[in-house]
Amino acid sequence: MLLTGGQIVAEFLAKAGVPYVAGIPGHGIWAVLDAFVDYRDRLKVIQAMHEQSAVHLADGYYRASGRPLAVFTSIGPGATNTVVGMATAYVDSTAVLLVTGSPHTYMRGRTVLQEIERAQWANFPRVLEPITKQTWQPSRVDQLPFVLQRAWSQMVSGRPGPVHLDLPMDVQADSAEVEVPAPAAYLPHGRPRPDAQATERAAQLLVAAERPVIVAGGGVILADAAQELAALAEHLGVPVVTTWMGKGAIPEDHELNGWSVGVTASTSGNALAASADVLLAVGCRFTDWSASSYRKGASFAIPPTKLIQVDLEAREIGKNYPVEIGLLADARAALVDLLAAVGQLTPARAYRKRAYFAEMQELKADWDRACSERRDSDALPMTQARATKELRAALDRRAIVVTGAGLVQGVIRQEFPVYEPRTHLTSGGFSTMGFTVPAALGAKLAAPDRQVVGIAGDGDFMQTMQELALAAMEDLAVLFVIYNNAGWISIKGGQLANFGRPAAVEFNRGGQAYTPHFAHIARDFGVHGERVEAPSEVGPAVKRALATDGPAVVEIMVSRDFPAAGTAQTGWWDVPVPGYHPDQRTAYEQGRAEEQP
Repeated sequence: MLLTGGQIVAEFLAKAGVPYVAGIPGHGIWAVLDAFVDYRDRLKVIQAMHEQSAVHLADGYYRASGRPLAVFTSIGPGATNTVVGMATAYVDSTAVLLVTGSPHTYMRGRTVLQEIERAQWANFPRVLEPITKQTWQPSRVDQLPFVLQRAWSQMVSGRPGPVHLDLPMDVQADSAEVEVPAPAAYLPHGRPRPDAQATERAAQLLVAAERPVIVAGGGVILADAAQELAALAEHLGVPVVTTWMGKGAIPEDHELNGWSVGVTASTSGNALAASADVLLAVGCRFTDWSASSYRKGASFAIPPTKLIQVDLEAREIGKNYPVEIGLLADARAALVDLLAAVGQLTPARAYRKRAYFAEMQELKADWDRACSERRDSDALPMTQARATKELRAALDRRAIVVTGAGLVQGVIRQEFPVYEPRTHLTSGGFSTMGFTVPAALGAKLAAPDRQVVGIAGDGDFMQTMQELALAAMEDLAVLFVIYNNAGWISIKGGQLANFGRPAAVEFNRGGQAYTPHFAHIARDFGVHGERVEAPSEVGPAVKRALATDGPAVVEIMVSRDFPAAGTAQTGWWDVPVPGYHPDQRTAYEQGRAEEQP
């Protein structure tokens, strides 16, 4: 079949079942975009307002569905605008295919418009090198079928992640007689299973444990292993605590849910994990946020806790804590095999009669009481916890919630219960400002029949609020909720806690808090918008917004003064403090001295 490079890309994406491609049509990608016109019945082009947003949109789509999208951009600034989005996807293990324009092969190094060439001709791929699984820069059109099937396989196999195709403009337009492969024909089948003997040893350790705990990370979500996780936990009566990326791995009204672990997590999750005699970590990298910067007893104490670590990548096992048993395996396969091995050793336990179960319930009740002061507060401006309580009550149980960074990210983790995998989408590893709005749009494309709500602080929202135009043009019924506190108030809280004073964190004008009126801005974009200030107004405003069956903004005015503005503090985070703050420095050195190597 005689096809141009652009047609090969379009045909491959169509065969892969990709329904959408997102991006901005700069000159460097014109020949690919022109080919998409003839595939418009199978491949819909989504016009983002910024290339970073296009990647976040594809990222949100994957997190909600487990299926990848493609992103296209021009050469130069269009391509470099994707860096934040690609880094976010890479850190959080999200599959995204990025296709960027590249200089003509016969003009490389001559400084064509927007070429990066001083160190090496057509050198943009080096920019993305640390934040992609692999990048390709073909020089002939007949190479594209092979390159595309290799890129797709690399993207979705093993630990998922973004890949990059840097496509010269002449290769996009040139033609060749080729056969375009179906991606499925080149993918591995099955899931890597753990070593059988190591699995038996792990099962024996779990069965013999007095205080076992399971830590569910993002690997459980990626492997679609929530049912297997719950089955193992229920068989042994083991509490499950979750990382940032693991939220949703177990229903948060399940009696064995111990809530979250780490910084800005829960006291119950930290207490359970820190006092465990055996810890089963599944798809968890033990980042500093999840492990309280490794301060002994803050979230974990390994050793003396014996660690069974399950991960798909050998590099993660034993990286931050020594392991008793390391299981190199897919999360679902490992959980299936562990349950079978445990079942050979002991029948399902009547765990509700055990003192350990009663202790867990007491710890959870203590955590609930600790949150209640902010959650039930009638103060004005509102606490974010109270706003979240009212919001959660107005939404469906199966609603998808999206957050980016800042106080909102932590408040939603603590105060917005979710009950299914892929319903809590957050930039957990990279904590990216600007993620919320476009990722929520991607989630809605993936789950059109679900309520999707993107909850952002005003700082986060302003970084990508131009995507309201995309929402309006596509009429995507996403509810955007803005917790407006006129500043970088999460940063303010960190500065106060560690340095005792804030610096450059409040938005002020003439000595007063400064903020745009986001509800008015929403209306100027042609979408529903309203601002509320009292807790009793939140639920009705959300209902009105959802009833429009289109994109909508509800702006909630919240406190920026601490402690009302903050989250319930848990765990410990290693933030170095200068010596000219002697009291804070002393406290910091004490915490650092307790970090486990």
